[in-house]
Amino acid sequence: MSDQPLLEQKIPVGISACLTGQKVRYNGGHKQSRYCLNVLDDCFEYETFCPEVAIGLGIPRDPIRLVGMEGEHPQARGTTDPELDVTDDLLRVGRDFAERHRHLRGFILMKGSPSCGMERVKVYHPNGVPHHADQGVFVRALRECYPELPLEEEARMNDAVLRENFIARVFAYDDWKRSVEPDPSYHAVLQFHSRQKYLLMAHHYEGYRELGRYLAEAHDQPLDAVLKHYLSRFMEHMRHKATRKSHTNVLMHIMGYLKRDIDSECKQELLAAIEQYRQEHVHLVVPLTLLKHYVKRHGNDYIREQTYLDPHPYELGLRNYI
Repeated sequence: MSDQPLLEQKIPVGISACLTGQKVRYNGGHKQSRYCLNVLDDCFEYETFCPEVAIGLGIPRDPIRLVGMEGEHPQARGTTDPELDVTDDLLRVGRDFAERHRHLRGFILMKGSPSCGMERVKVYHPNGVPHHADQGVFVRALRECYPELPLEEEARMNDAVLRENFIARVFAYDDWKRSVEPDPSYHAVLQFHSRQKYLLMAHHYEGYRELGRYLAEAHDQPLDAVLKHYLSRFMEHMRHKATRKSHTNVLMHIMGYLKRDIDSECKQELLAAIEQYRQEHVHLVVPLTLLKHYVKRHGNDYIREQTYLDPHPYELGLRNYI
């Protein structure tokens, strides 16, 4: 990446402290992420946190693990000292963190951690045998108290689709924070939905239809209720992974705004690029670059303002791999 930041004002994002190179792990080590520090650092202003250190566990320390039966919330207990139970402490710092960090737009988590793991964290039977999997205790508190906050594990961002999904959610949530929350109104929500419409369609078509119907009747409801419901459902729908099929659908919808303004040769060129993408011969950046070219020349203000066309900085190259 260049030495110049991609954004005038970086987006505040939480991150497990060990991923930034802080030696806070149980063994006194770290899990520094080159991608987070060398690439996303141009966009994100990190706020580091280690819930295990926050509750007073030392460095180094005896490790903890999740213990419990399937169907119940697991407890965070000491590995060498099963009598050590820090579950309530981790829940407390998680709830406190969520309450004090409503300005964050996302959180990048450490895979497999009994506190910070987002999913597939080993849960042990009380007899010591690995039994099933669950989420970390700190993450459980985050999700309970701040469900709209985009979460992702650093290791899962090796998957190009998951990586683009998370970063798109962070930027969409940042749009809400900047454009709706400072001066909330029905109009502000409608404007947000208008420019996010095709991005939402790419992630979840039924969610796009649901929120469209909801907003058509929302003026009869209290504004606070509309804000809460819309944001909750929007961020939930955005968690769905966009697919080649859903991207193709959106590309065709946007192309529909250009049909009267581009000639037959250009139209066939664009259709061919979209079809190559659908058949997995090229990545999304190929038809999208061509489409953006024609939108810039022939599109109207409504279609030019769609965040789908540029949901995150082009320099990140996220759509070069999906």
